[in-house]
Amino acid sequence: MRTDSERGFVLHRYPYGETSLLLEAFTHGCGRVGLVARGVRRPGRAFAGAHLRPFQPLLLSWSGRGDLGTLTRVEAPETAIGLKGNGVWCAFYVNELVLRLLHRHEAHADLYGAYDDALRRLAEGCCQEQALRIFEKRLLAGLGYGLALAHDARTGEPLRAHRAYHYLPDEGPVAADGESRGVAVKGATLIALAREAPLDPEQLREAKALLRAALAPLLGDKPLYTRSLFRSMQPRP
Repeated sequence: MRTDSERGFVLHRYPYGETSLLLEAFTHGCGRVGLVARGVRRPGRAFAGAHLRPFQPLLLSWSGRGDLGTLTRVEAPETAIGLKGNGVWCAFYVNELVLRLLHRHEAHADLYGAYDDALRRLAEGCCQEQALRIFEKRLLAGLGYGLALAHDARTGEPLRAHRAYHYLPDEGPVAADGESRGVAVKGATLIALAREAPLDPEQLREAKALLRAALAPLLGDKPLYTRSLFRSMQPRP
């Protein structure tokens, strides 16, 4: 089986033998794939190997059946996405989510678009928290766990911006009156998240708590490496 000129990104790369690389890639038409890039670490093949890094838009060709293909050609149709500072760590967090939550060989064209959009938003340098929250929301929807962001789960009434809600993982948003479970969140935050409208600092905090709670059952007990690393890099009081 042969795949030609598939749009994709390298999510992670590992040394493989003395001269090769083992790649985890995210592609538009084939989803997450594992590839062996043979010989790209040999002298004289550095040009090809240099393209095989995260955040570089690529056209990938490979052959083979089973779980691991053999890379046959790589092209870089544009320069790498120019991430800097915290944007780099945020983008590695996005990569880790894709690696942890997407199975190999399951096409997710919409999520590929969301991934590409997230990287480019992060490269802009402003509203990086907003970019992460939008990607997390789209990721959940693409995996079949989309958030309920339109109606009160118990009454069916449209969410109201001025009302306080508790988001229950097994139901959705319910009026906060007499309810203490779940994630406390204002209606304005849920409405803005549904519309992917700009979130103010308080709404960003609420959205982060909500999306972290929604992702937790899918991620399981193993902590995210990028989250732990970023936390360790923060200055201590």
